[in-house]
Amino acid sequence: MEWSTDHNLAWKTPLPGPGGSSPIVAGDRIYLTCYTGYAVPGSSGGDMSRLQRHVLCLDRTDGRVLWKRDVPAAQPEQDKVREHGYASSTPLADDDRVYVFFGRSGVLAFSHDGRSLWHADVGSGTHGWGSAASPVLYRDLVIINAAVESGSLVALNRQTGKEVWRAGGMKESWNTPIFVPVAGGKPELVVAVAGSVLGFDPATGERLWSCATGIGWYMVPSLVNDQETVYCIGGRTGGALAVRAGGRGDVTQTHRLWTLNKGSNVSSPIFHEGHLYFFHENLGLAYCVEATTGKLVYEERLANAGQIYASPVLADGRIYAVGRQGAVFVLAAKPQFEQLARNGLGDRSSFDASPAIDGRRLLIRSDKVLYCIKEPESP
Repeated sequence: MEWSTDHNLAWKTPLPGPGGSSPIVAGDRIYLTCYTGYAVPGSSGGDMSRLQRHVLCLDRTDGRVLWKRDVPAAQPEQDKVREHGYASSTPLADDDRVYVFFGRSGVLAFSHDGRSLWHADVGSGTHGWGSAASPVLYRDLVIINAAVESGSLVALNRQTGKEVWRAGGMKESWNTPIFVPVAGGKPELVVAVAGSVLGFDPATGERLWSCATGIGWYMVPSLVNDQETVYCIGGRTGGALAVRAGGRGDVTQTHRLWTLNKGSNVSSPIFHEGHLYFFHENLGLAYCVEATTGKLVYEERLANAGQIYASPVLADGRIYAVGRQGAVFVLAAKPQFEQLARNGLGDRSSFDASPAIDGRRLLIRSDKVLYCIKEPESP
């Protein structure tokens, strides 16, 4: 699949400000977030008191902005967020609401026509790297990894925003929790923190198990799973492991299946047909790992990739990886390295958001524009 500014582009919509959050598709609409007023790339610093986030709703067909809601930042905010800015958490939507997380400015719910429904506080902490974890939904709970704001996982009632439970111990964790099925059918909420992978009961917040990762420092990439097996990469020093969910207590010796000294510090992996695929954030390296054994299948360099912060996505047997400078690499999703295409959009800004799949289309977001890439027309 190949595209450019004048080839296979369905539409593009200028954005009011930058952000690292990904677009999401809900029905006939697209939602995403951005920020303005302070520390906008390419402009003078601005006044922190004018910092605000924006929630955008776009028409899925043509990219028209249907509504925009402005959320002033709770002050004082982090004086400077390195590279990523103040809108890095991807929205969440269900049939009734859209949920957004803006760090110390809280969690907000909107109706699909843009009405503000509730606002919840999950902590007032800030960090030089900002916040990044996105909300997840379990039954009637919106669950937030508020490691930066309060060192906690926080579960909110999705109808009212009222806090239902809170679990501590979230240290140096920027990843979004995932739900993992275990024997008996009850899922576990699994998240990575510095030094450990943790499993929780999503209904109550009870910590069920922990597994040492052997990975030093903070954890940014989100986990992926194949049934009850969880795969984790991350840490400045790099590393990967597999752990089987469903245990109790410290399961390092009983449930950790393998470890590997390859990983990524920012973008999350993909699991596909028995293999893990991921990309190094600084070296432009593409990896494939055999999921059952941790064996490295390939390690290949992408030409002129630059940094890769966005997580890759999978569609129709292809993996799409977006570099920060706008290059999009298309690889075959198979355990033999094959680069199918390298595309660009000529947008001289930063591409930190993960792309989103919309049927046969691909949504790619920069600091300036949301692009909708269409499937090539048949000859």
